[in-house]
Amino acid sequence: MITSVSLRRWQRRALEQFSAKGTSDFLAVATPGAGKTTFALAAARIGLGGDPSRRLIVVAPTQHLKTQWADAAAGFGLHLSPEWSSSSGRLPADTHGVVVTYQQVASSSAALRTLVNGAFVVFDEVHHAADDRAWGEGLRQAFEPAQQRLSISGTPFRSDTSAIPFVTYDHMEEARADYEYGYGEALVDGGVVRPVFFPRINGHMEWAAPDGSIHAHTFDDPIAIEKANQRLRTALSVEGEWLPNVLGQANDRLKEIRADHPDAGGLIIAADQEHAREISAMLRDRFGTSSVVVLSDDPNASARISSFASGTEPWIVAVRMVSEGVDIPRLRVGVYATVTTTELFFRQAVGRLVRWSGTDDERAYLFIPDDHRLRSHASNIAEQRRHSLRKREQDREGLALPSADLDAVRADGDAEQLSMFDALSSVATDQDVTSVFSNGFAERWGGVAAEISTVEIDLAPPPPLPGLAEALAGGGSVVDVRDRRRIRKDLKERNGLRVRELVRSTGWAHAQVNSELNRLAGIDRIDEATLAQLERRIAEADKWLTRAG
Repeated sequence: MITSVSLRRWQRRALEQFSAKGTSDFLAVATPGAGKTTFALAAARIGLGGDPSRRLIVVAPTQHLKTQWADAAAGFGLHLSPEWSSSSGRLPADTHGVVVTYQQVASSSAALRTLVNGAFVVFDEVHHAADDRAWGEGLRQAFEPAQQRLSISGTPFRSDTSAIPFVTYDHMEEARADYEYGYGEALVDGGVVRPVFFPRINGHMEWAAPDGSIHAHTFDDPIAIEKANQRLRTALSVEGEWLPNVLGQANDRLKEIRADHPDAGGLIIAADQEHAREISAMLRDRFGTSSVVVLSDDPNASARISSFASGTEPWIVAVRMVSEGVDIPRLRVGVYATVTTTELFFRQAVGRLVRWSGTDDERAYLFIPDDHRLRSHASNIAEQRRHSLRKREQDREGLALPSADLDAVRADGDAEQLSMFDALSSVATDQDVTSVFSNGFAERWGGVAAEISTVEIDLAPPPPLPGLAEALAGGGSVVDVRDRRRIRKDLKERNGLRVRELVRSTGWAHAQVNSELNRLAGIDRIDEATLAQLERRIAEADKWLTRAG
């Protein structure tokens, strides 16, 4: 039985505040790579305590993250099902809870509400509840009866349209976190995140606007927001020379890193699916390097991400599939090749590169267009990085340092899609290296392998489940918990095979056979069955087949 967990200092402090708050709702904002999942699951173990009636429900942004959460929960002795649907009925008695997506919540809020009374709920990257008004409404309808709701996010966020349920906002419409752990703080602590640097590439772009007028500007020229969006789209066009130049620089940097870190990878965030395919072709044809393309409409997208995360392929190209929540520590280089300029999305992109993997000199690089909005976002993050270095140096000298300014410049909206827009040419010019290596930061940071400061805390046992508690008490491991999902899938497939055989041998309809087997196994429906009941159903089917034969 898992009785304790090792937590970083921030996780322990956040857990103490969560336990002390004494209200239903808590929002924790922590930089990507800091370990929000571990914090949330430790809080869930404490929240569930020894109450066998309580359920754990996790809401995640994407289908891919459902399995990732279920696997992480297994490490805490918690059995979560990522396969739940609104037609599943009650949860099997040998399951602690489910993992669903925000999209599922919107379409299945009534069915979820039946599972929620007294439940402990985790909203992963809760700002996604504002992506679609129906998602926020579904969240409120489904989870009002919950006993505790823990919201976590990798970035500070605001609500420009409608407030997210169960989140408190201040007068500036910024979400008010109950606990916040920023990128600068994580760099100071060491052993949590990498320092990220931002090569900013200028250029000269020429384009035809929708009204037919011709424009030519560099990123230094102050122009109206509409024209700035058109200028950015021109730079990112595969027909010009700005993007190939930047991809070439990024590919060269990745090659240098792979000399010492052979499985290091790079991420290119594209503007749309066609753009992603074109970038992949460019990497192959112009630079002789392979890439994995991940698209949201690909049913194998999650498998592709997992394969890349554990593999050695140099590049992954995506639109939004790898924007957040995906853990790929080997990513060391990124190219921001999307027209999305919001601060939230930019920080999510940076978050893919910050995950520390425990080796010396783990600097990461995100190549960006020198657009003034992206420049502001990068400057804000770089300032936190510089503060963290000064903090380390002054700590050595026994001096105090004012806390880092964590406020960021608000971003303009995403670039609009312009049907008559035409990119004519783009050429990369100078690269801003001052912002990358200012104050000698890179040289002074290199070679620093920080020790992770952790503390061990005791955990109350999870609610007992039929069969699971006995397996763990008898020397079973967390692998047994993960295996239960595989075993359940196998048992359901074997049940389906028996039903087809009985239909052929008896002449009964599928519904009649299923109904009789459910009666013999003592269940109402197969999705509600425990592993033991699924095995009993197979045994009853085998007896029936023997008699029918």
